[in-house]
Amino acid sequence: MPFCTSCGHEAKVADRFCRKCGAPQPDQPRPAAGGLRDSLTPRSVSVLCYVPWLGWLASVYVLASGKLAREAQARFHAYQGLFLFVAWLVVHWVFGLWTAIFLDDHIPLVQLLELGVLVVWIFMLVKTSRGEDYELPIVGELARKSM
Repeated sequence: MPFCTSCGHEAKVADRFCRKCGAPQPDQPRPAAGGLRDSLTPRSVSVLCYVPWLGWLASVYVLASGKLAREAQARFHAYQGLFLFVAWLVVHWVFGLWTAIFLDDHIPLVQLLELGVLVVWIFMLVKTSRGEDYELPIVGELARKSM
């Protein structure tokens, strides 16, 4: 704990003036504030990879960043989250177009499949936030092979 340079009274590091005599205190070196990059842990980034419709951004960050290059679990979740997003895109675009052309629009097949992908995203969010490792049947195998 620092002391006042004029009267010797105890001062806090953040104090610019002495609380007793009012003398200005010399600037103390403040610890550098860590940015967002320093505060992200492999577990928190793994959870972010499963945020519905936006997790692909975290997945690309994990796969492109040098900081997480050696974190196998984070890279696995990044690949699995990215493949889940691709599965949603396939359901939304390919099956949506296919059902619009060949089936009656009143059949909610595409909406049910999209809901299924959303349920899997939420399931993986919960599992990963608890620190549990879970490999999805097809998507998880693709993620392991991609690593």
